[in-house]
Amino acid sequence: MNRRTAVELFAGPGGMTLGLRAAGIHGTGVEWDTNAAATRRAAGLPTIHADVRAHGPADFPNATVLAGGPPCQTFTVAGCGTGRDELNRVIDAVKRMGDRQTIYPREFADERTALVLEPLRWALEAIDAGHPYQLIVLEQVQQVQQVWNGYADTLTAEGYHVATGVVATEQYGVPQTRRRAVLIASLNRPVALPAPTHRPYRKGVPQHEGDPRLLPWVSMGDALDRPQPFTVVSNYGTGGDPKNRGRRTSTEPAFTVTGKISRNRIVDAHGNELPRFTAAEAGQLQGFPADHPWSGNDIPQQIGNACPPALAAALAHAIRQPLRAAA
Repeated sequence: MNRRTAVELFAGPGGMTLGLRAAGIHGTGVEWDTNAAATRRAAGLPTIHADVRAHGPADFPNATVLAGGPPCQTFTVAGCGTGRDELNRVIDAVKRMGDRQTIYPREFADERTALVLEPLRWALEAIDAGHPYQLIVLEQVQQVQQVWNGYADTLTAEGYHVATGVVATEQYGVPQTRRRAVLIASLNRPVALPAPTHRPYRKGVPQHEGDPRLLPWVSMGDALDRPQPFTVVSNYGTGGDPKNRGRRTSTEPAFTVTGKISRNRIVDAHGNELPRFTAAEAGQLQGFPADHPWSGNDIPQQIGNACPPALAAALAHAIRQPLRAAA
C-alpha cells in the first residue's frame, strides 16, 4: 500500500499517533497543551504546538488522513457535564455545519464543548477545497456517540462510508476496561468497526474462560513487571464515598485510567500498602510502551486523556482493509 500521511488533531502525548504508525500511517500532530507537546517531542513524534482552531486543512496539504480525539472535559462523567447537557445543541450544530453554517463557541455554556466540532470543520473545509480526506479516525468518551452519529449523517451526505459505535478497549488488548465512542470513515469503500481480538472482561469470569476464538483479556499483572500479586483500591466513580471504592486484583484489567490514577491505593494480599503506580506503569495500563518518555508536568492527566495505542491501531487497520464478503 502507498504510505499515507495524517494530520492528527488534539494529538495528546502520542497514543493515536503510535496506533496510526502501527498501521503504516505517519503524520503530524497538532497539540495545544505544553506538557503533552513536550512528551510528543521527547518521543520523536512530529508536533505542532498550537490550537487546532487556528489551523485548517490548507496548512497540511499532503494529509490524506484526518484523526483525533477532542477534549472530553465537558462530556465525561468525571467532568463538568455541560457538554452532556447540551448534546441536542451539539447535534444540531453538526447538521448546521453540513449546511455550511458557521458555529460559534459562545453558543455553548462552556466553549470547550465546541471543540468536538473541530474535526468536522476540518473535514468539510477539505471537501470544499477539493481535497477531501480519504480516511477519518476519531475517538472520544462514550457520551459522544450521538455526536459521532450526527457526523456520520453529514459525512455520508458528502459521499463517505462511515461506521460508528462504542467499543471496549480490553477487547483490543488494552489492560484496562475503558469504553470509547469511535468513528471511522472512508471516501473510497465501505468500512466496519474492527472485530474484537480479545474477550470482554466480566467480573468473576476467569481470564482463560470465554470464546476460544478470541485471546484472553490482558490483566494488570500481565502488563506490569511487579514481583507480587496486588489489589488496586480505586475511588473512580464512587462520588467520593469510601464505602463504594472498587477493588481489582492484578489478575484483572485496570479500572479506566484517568488523570487521578496516582490516587489509587495498591495493597498486597495482607492489606499492606505497596508503591503506587509510576508514570511508566500508568502509561503501560493505557497501552503505551514502558519507555515512553513522559515529559512536562501533570503526567497522570496526559496519560488519562490519551487514546490507547492498541485501539487506535485496530481502528486504523480496519479502515485500511477492504471488508470481506460474508461467507
